[in-house]
Amino acid sequence: MSVMDAGSVAGAGGPCREGKTASRNRLGVLATVLTLSACASSPMPPWPAGRMAAEPLPTATAPTSAPLPRPLVAAVPSPVASSPAPAVRANPPPVAGSATPAGSGGPPLPVPPPVTAAVAARFPEPAVTFATPAFSPDRQSFTNSVEIRDILYGLERSAAALPSRRTEVRVLDLGSSQSGQPLEALVFTRLPTPDATPAPSATPLRRPAVLLVAGQHGDEPAGTEALLVIAQELAAGRLDSVLASVDVLLLPLANPDGAAVFQRGGADGSDVNRDHLLLRTPEAQALARLQADFAPIVVLDLHEYPVGGAFAEKFGAVQRFDALIQYATVANLHPYITRAADEWFRVPLLASLRSAGLSGDWYATTSADPADKKLSMGSVGPNVGRNAAGLRNSISLLVETRGGGLGRVDLKRRVQAQVVAVTSVLDNAALHAADLVKLRQFVERDTVARACRGEAVLEAAPTPSEYALSVLDRESGAIRRIDVAWDSALALRTLKSRPRPCGYWLAASEADAVRRLRLLGVEVMQLDTAVEVRGETFREIARQPIGIGAEGAAANAGAATRLIVQTVPALLEIAAGGFYVSLEQPLANLAVAALEPEAPASFAANRVGGGVVSLARILQRPNVRMSGVP
Repeated sequence: MSVMDAGSVAGAGGPCREGKTASRNRLGVLATVLTLSACASSPMPPWPAGRMAAEPLPTATAPTSAPLPRPLVAAVPSPVASSPAPAVRANPPPVAGSATPAGSGGPPLPVPPPVTAAVAARFPEPAVTFATPAFSPDRQSFTNSVEIRDILYGLERSAAALPSRRTEVRVLDLGSSQSGQPLEALVFTRLPTPDATPAPSATPLRRPAVLLVAGQHGDEPAGTEALLVIAQELAAGRLDSVLASVDVLLLPLANPDGAAVFQRGGADGSDVNRDHLLLRTPEAQALARLQADFAPIVVLDLHEYPVGGAFAEKFGAVQRFDALIQYATVANLHPYITRAADEWFRVPLLASLRSAGLSGDWYATTSADPADKKLSMGSVGPNVGRNAAGLRNSISLLVETRGGGLGRVDLKRRVQAQVVAVTSVLDNAALHAADLVKLRQFVERDTVARACRGEAVLEAAPTPSEYALSVLDRESGAIRRIDVAWDSALALRTLKSRPRPCGYWLAASEADAVRRLRLLGVEVMQLDTAVEVRGETFREIARQPIGIGAEGAAANAGAATRLIVQTVPALLEIAAGGFYVSLEQPLANLAVAALEPEAPASFAANRVGGGVVSLARILQRPNVRMSGVP
């Protein structure tokens, strides 16, 4: 199978040559589908051409009864850790031992790979001006964490001093990094006019929000600089058309420890961007809390892809694109989320890059193995930030600019590419704000209705394919095409699936697993009384190491083991105090990724809690009194 050029490939894997205007015309109206039943036993309707309307959540039908087998006993103690809720600070407090005082040289930067003058001419510096500290005259480093805090709190104070602008700017304290550095986000929202009609409810609906994240990898600075530029633009009123429709959340430096020493991982070396299911790092926990609290309808994660290195050695060419773009590609992702991500955001983003004299293509990586000449369209694991956000029913996008290993070379162009991409995403989120809300309502109803029926995919893989990749000749800088083996994440192959349960039981000892689920935003109930319920227990058969894959060993941090289990039908005698995670909730697919033992980044496979003896699949709705876990 041959994959077409980036501009002609749709999120579902088929051709899509629509431009920005056509995409808006076809998708700006989402919705006659909400008049359809959301039951999973009904086929999915075609991608809608009508406008969606709100409807109450559908009620799923209980499965037919089956023979009731033998009981389960399980109890393994597990620690409980507390996590503070985000708070708002009025002024930036001092931070002891903050790395890199303002204006200093910063950590040593890598020596950029040599390129010919012809290749360098392909990436001229744009005629733009940025006002972040990194672009100060004679500056040899990037904007550091102290300077970032000054900017964030300065924008908060400036907004407070101009109430007539009706723009509220707040700094959110999300906690601290592994070394104790503050993790802080900035929130922009439009205040209602004094004569606005009050909401009919005592609890008005929250405005849709867009979350922008940068700096998860500490050696990829362009995204951080771009978000500081965007924050300045929002504060100056130059993006008021965006704030008229959506709130904007910015987390400009998600890994301050890595940035302080210019390394990819956090203080312990772990990859923060591979920890969005297990939540072992405080950095990933902070981002999870932000998403659980604000439920952003669009999430954009900014990174930089490596220049030279394994790619140049394998293919004898230089990557030619300013930005590589991808959206969530993970098992159990709702197809409407994928379609909206592609047509409302990726296609217009490519057009915006072209209009700015920049180039873009699909995101793809290659392994460090010199004999492996394959490119893969990024991870399909649920532990990666892009995919975890998709399982939260957010439109989740990744933008990687050409910058890994370049130090400060071409910094202005790299930041410009990120700024263009962010602006495009913000503009299209505002343009489609109402339809995005309706789309999410439909997806959440459909997800709820699928409990107790159909299949849940436990493990999936990309589809082997081919791609005609556009590259630069290393000497002449000429554009040429090479045919490469290509693992396409646009169509996933199911490797393992299982009938979708009604929910999961967790032993009363599984407080740590419950804490992580709650951090993810998953609803967990605790049984007030004992109950008998039909279900399945697990018997562990084997543990197998997972290969490092195309993204290198760091890509599988937190997902290094595959667990092989056997399910055993059982009539479960569940004592009071145990926990129940229903799949009749919007984040059901996130719960499946965490709790199905054979999912690649599951809690059980990665030894979170007591393992499979403290977990069971529930095959009928428990008829028992339960209390919500805060």
